[in-house]
Amino acid sequence: MNLLSKHETRRRLLRGLPDADLLSSQVAQWLQSPQGEAVFKAETDAIQPILEKLFGYHILQLGFSDEHLLVNDSPVGHKIAFAPSYRAGSVKPVASNEELPLMNDSIDVVVIHHALDFTTDSHRLLREATRVLRPGGHMLIIGFNPYSTWGFWKLFKRKKNIPWRGRFISKGRVSDWLKLLDLHIDSVSYGLHFMPLTWSRLLKHAHRLEKIGNNMRSPFGGVYCIHCIKQVVPLTPVLPRWRPLRARPSVMPATENVRAKVKIH
Repeated sequence: MNLLSKHETRRRLLRGLPDADLLSSQVAQWLQSPQGEAVFKAETDAIQPILEKLFGYHILQLGFSDEHLLVNDSPVGHKIAFAPSYRAGSVKPVASNEELPLMNDSIDVVVIHHALDFTTDSHRLLREATRVLRPGGHMLIIGFNPYSTWGFWKLFKRKKNIPWRGRFISKGRVSDWLKLLDLHIDSVSYGLHFMPLTWSRLLKHAHRLEKIGNNMRSPFGGVYCIHCIKQVVPLTPVLPRWRPLRARPSVMPATENVRAKVKIH
């Protein structure tokens, strides 16, 4: 184990997070539960009106479950999602969210699906996502809202279970990070207006509560969606400082300078 992996392991232990493989498995299992399915459905419905207006060549989703993609219905043709580790039979590329094998300014749209909630280094992940996003490109960040019923329930839940072991970073803090990275916030919306219950019968009516919360534009939804744009740094042309040319003395032809004297008799 090298020094970097030891440091990463220590950070995960301090924050109560398992290794990336186990965390990915736990997130995938939760998204397949009745509660996780209701959450994913609400998030998909909330993000689609934004995604359908964004175009380009490449769209990237960063998260911890490459099997649950919010970008499937995006009009962007090439969709990219990395798996956290190699799995037999899988053809998806493997990469870390904090160290992407992509060129600078190469992605048109980046969707961060709860990746900030479960990473050990939120700053590094956000910087990496900004690095690969092209100037003028769009970034969508979906995260759990600590100022909601979901954030309140987190105080009384076991931190070993998903989603309660996530960080639940506030929208205000994320907004401050975005400003430092020259990302302009275009809009903020909220979802998950239903209670964080696990009963299938009650979750069947979650869409009704979602509709009511969306009509009221309540800021107390369980998740927020921040839509931001990478600002284009204006290039100020550096004009060369030309030295003024010295004016040459005008030389008049001799025939013009000499006036003929005509003697009149």
